[in-house]
Amino acid sequence: MATYTHGHHESVLRSHSNRDIANSAEYLRPHLTSSTRLLDVGAGPGSITVDFAGVVARVTATEIDDDALSLSRALAASRGVDNIDFSVEDVHALSFPDDSFDVTHAHQVLQHVGDPVQALREMRRVTVPGGIVAVRDADYAGFFWFPVLPELDRWLDLYRRAARANGGEPDAGRRLLAWARAAGFDDITATASTWCYAAQEERRWWGGLWADRILESALARQLVDSGMATRADLDEISAAWRRWADDGDGWFLLPHGEIIARA
Repeated sequence: MATYTHGHHESVLRSHSNRDIANSAEYLRPHLTSSTRLLDVGAGPGSITVDFAGVVARVTATEIDDDALSLSRALAASRGVDNIDFSVEDVHALSFPDDSFDVTHAHQVLQHVGDPVQALREMRRVTVPGGIVAVRDADYAGFFWFPVLPELDRWLDLYRRAARANGGEPDAGRRLLAWARAAGFDDITATASTWCYAAQEERRWWGGLWADRILESALARQLVDSGMATRADLDEISAAWRRWADDGDGWFLLPHGEIIARA
């Protein structure tokens, strides 16, 4: 098992709770019906999970422990959604029987696991023959932004080093097709999509949450405790994020790899 690099600080949840089908799983939407049984691996705060629940028959949400799973439970309860089941799971060894789901989905999960190929094998095992395994992951090495700020170059380098030290692969997006092939899939559609932040409110939201994350999240503690960075380094990076967010020329692009793999 890899260690989850981001942790669950409020600044992390601020980002993850913004996700829904439209901005994070649109590539999967055409494959969802009112009779679909869907497994959502790594549900996080549950915003995509709850969105799925409004489209499909039933969703099963998983997380690595009860604390993490409580986030999606709470969101479902607050919205009165009652067609979601919850289960603490290790994606490398899921507890569900073979052929349990029509669609198995994971968003921004494989970049954090110790063995993404084994994770995909397990996701395939619990999916019915002919069903779909759908995965979307960011690719940090493909991030681009303007204006060019050396502190943000430093941020990206530190993040990628920390993620790999935790046993993950931050440049997962470009590897999804290869991982799926290694897991035994032979009917795979590989695509890509992006998030782009340029409008004033988008910049302030994205830059503001990263200005906080680099100081307060599990990533910040890891960087300082490991000696990869000092608190002063992180203060400089945080300030650079705020300068970027306040710059009318600011623009940020995040590419994602996606796969639809037939079980």
